[in-house]
Amino acid sequence: MTKKHFIALADMIREHNKIDPQNAFCPAAIEALAQFCKGTNPNFKAMLWLDYIAGRCGPSGGKLKS
Repeated sequence: MTKKHFIALADMIREHNKIDPQNAFCPAAIEALAQFCKGTNPNFKAMLWLDYIAGRCGPSGGKLKS
């Protein structure tokens, strides 16, 4: 998988969790996905990806736009 794929997957998770919070992905499921992604690409930055999903940074790790 590429960075583009990882961002698209994170965007889908973020959008799903926002639209349907009662059926949101649980932290354990998101962590399992992060480990899967790390296994597909050794350059994958799991903590950055998790922070992006949580809304703590932009898709490339930068500050969020206000």
